[in-house]
Amino acid sequence: MDMAASLLLAIALMLIIEGMFPFVFPNSWRDTFRRIAQRPPHQIRIGGLIAMALGVILLLIAT
Repeated sequence: MDMAASLLLAIALMLIIEGMFPFVFPNSWRDTFRRIAQRPPHQIRIGGLIAMALGVILLLIAT
């Protein structure tokens, strides 16, 4: 599998997983999103950094 196909597969899987939560739990997802949006920007950045770090670790484990 070439790099472009792998990237497309990764984006497709991300969209599927990200779409499951608002589809299955719309009210909980909205409430959670509101609570996150009320946090200070530095806390949101830290959460994003942790998510990216976990993604890199999982990617390294998978390859």
